[in-house]
Amino acid sequence: MVVAGITLALPPQAKADERGPLEKVTFIHYKKGSAKPPWAGGGSGGDKGSCYKFLAKGAKWKQTEPYLINPTNSQGLSDELVVGSAISADNEWDNRVAFNVFGQAFVDYSTGYNNGSLDGKNTISFGNVPDAGAIGVTNVWGYFSGPPSTRELVEWDMLLDQDDFEWGDATVDPSKMDARNIITHEMGHSAGMGDLYEAGCIEETMYGYSTEGETSKRDLAAGDIAGIQKLYN
Repeated sequence: MVVAGITLALPPQAKADERGPLEKVTFIHYKKGSAKPPWAGGGSGGDKGSCYKFLAKGAKWKQTEPYLINPTNSQGLSDELVVGSAISADNEWDNRVAFNVFGQAFVDYSTGYNNGSLDGKNTISFGNVPDAGAIGVTNVWGYFSGPPSTRELVEWDMLLDQDDFEWGDATVDPSKMDARNIITHEMGHSAGMGDLYEAGCIEETMYGYSTEGETSKRDLAAGDIAGIQKLYN
């Protein structure tokens, strides 16, 4: 079956209609101090007391796909910093599981954030997120209902807000929003992980708030690792 140029491999003997409707889940990542978003506490699949959640139980990538990075920005960030941050982020997730969640990264100066329908491209780019206090937003398309064995992810798009935040490498300048820190969090959503808002999970990469100077999300914590391994291994 092909949707928007993506070949979707169904599990053996599974029927397309068993997967339920194709849906989009949107995650908005806010700066610390912002009001708790209405979806806080959502997500599924985490064991009781664990610091991980999924978009939906069993919803994951069943084939590895490349993604596109448009490093163009209004702040003079180098391509090397943007692309390097993204590759380091995807490796942080991929290195924890046997399956390559993220494929090869390609620079594409013409690509951009798609908030509408599927277009067959997984993307990272800079722009404006209109929500107050929003650092970035990631849309993830997939089949999130039906039997867990038939659920799967099919596309993602990430947008980093360059209008309200100054970006860079926070290990060099702690006044900046660290690109690698935020991209690692957002790529967790792209892999199938949900946000965390519990006070006991504040050290996790998937904790739902960030701020300037923060770099702790660059490296996965115990809950992040347990979650991604439960989803893919």
